[in-house]
Amino acid sequence: MPLPPPRAQRLRLPVRDRVEQGLDRCARLTPERLGRIFTRLEPTRIRTAAQQADTRAEAAGESGEALPLHGLTISIKDLFDEAGEVTGAGSVELLSGAPAAGDATVVRRLKEAGAVAFGRTTMSEFAYSGVGLNPHYGTCGNSRDPARIPGGSTSGGAVGVGLGLSEVALGSDTGGSVRIPAALNGLAGFKPSQSAVPLDGAFPLAGSYDSIGPLARDVETCAAVHAVLSGTDGRVEREAGVRGLRLGLLGGPLLDGLDAAVAADFERALGRLARAGAALVPAEAPFLEKAGWCNRIVVATEASKVHAGRRQALKASGDPRVLKRLEVADGLTAEEQDEAYRLRGEAQAAWAELAAGYDALLAPTLPTLAPLLHDVAQDFDRLNALMLRNPSSINFADGCAATVPMQAPGALPTGLMISAANGADWRCLDLAARIALLVSPPWETAEA
Repeated sequence: MPLPPPRAQRLRLPVRDRVEQGLDRCARLTPERLGRIFTRLEPTRIRTAAQQADTRAEAAGESGEALPLHGLTISIKDLFDEAGEVTGAGSVELLSGAPAAGDATVVRRLKEAGAVAFGRTTMSEFAYSGVGLNPHYGTCGNSRDPARIPGGSTSGGAVGVGLGLSEVALGSDTGGSVRIPAALNGLAGFKPSQSAVPLDGAFPLAGSYDSIGPLARDVETCAAVHAVLSGTDGRVEREAGVRGLRLGLLGGPLLDGLDAAVAADFERALGRLARAGAALVPAEAPFLEKAGWCNRIVVATEASKVHAGRRQALKASGDPRVLKRLEVADGLTAEEQDEAYRLRGEAQAAWAELAAGYDALLAPTLPTLAPLLHDVAQDFDRLNALMLRNPSSINFADGCAATVPMQAPGALPTGLMISAANGADWRCLDLAARIALLVSPPWETAEA
């Protein structure tokens, strides 16, 4: 497949032409692979939405109304309500439910801003996995190597952007479900502060962790989408550079077990930042050592309440790996649950204090390259926990975080995670864009 044009040139194309480019790429995929990326893809509906976007843009031009996302094609993860669609959340158990009466708040905001909804994408069942396996639709594989995992839970969305089918994917992030698939597919992704974007109309996993964010080929696009999702304004100035910035290097568990490719890419990225004038300073965060234990308890506790009425049915129809994680809550004591919530509260306060001393905090987004699908099938629990480890630490601390690619051109993707305090979303996006300019390779569309 030929590479898409640069972003500025692409956005000058008429909406219908950009939509047709995406649909043409979809048509070149096998029906099997396309069905593993999208739970629903209706070209007629997409073309109609594109025509409506152009009509609205013409009217807006006459009235002076701004459509900041005019014509941007955005796939919708299967856990967001769209009027007239059944929200399946990656599960067959929900498909017998009634279609949504209206759009989720985030979907409505995107459409009002001129975006074109480009299909509904596959995901880990109920968003409860970081690797992206789905036994119901089939696992879509990585956009760079179909034999490897896509990352989860926003798996189909990330692969669709990686293959150039849509320009953005709307995702959710409870423990890394935006950043993991973004990093594994060579994309930028942004997890905002947990309260920054309304969750109305999004099927929940764990209400105190869930957040909503975009995946795209560059941070600037993520920022434009976040502005609409959050209803806030901010600036991203990637050309401003990093000279004089104080960047904290998160150590401890976030650097354990890095494979050779990730370690080399991380060192190369840090070297480029140092040569550009950033001050790289160790940042000790011992409170993150309890993140995995606490997240396991809190997310299982909250998720089991969401699915209390369908647990029996899921024994027959559900993904057994997801059911096993839901059943973790059955063996927890009240004391363990109370302790997990207490430790999380302490970690949130400690993160706020730590982050105040730096412009941003850095770590590899993931400790390894995308594992092979075969290996994950044989060793799911360990590799799923490994994929979640670094991203979910930021959810535990209630921070915001972006991921940007840091691999060499043509290599399998690795990600650099840029994190900041809760509420510092625009600061995080701005610095991520500046850092990406120094460490990210030229963007490339993966071959289908």
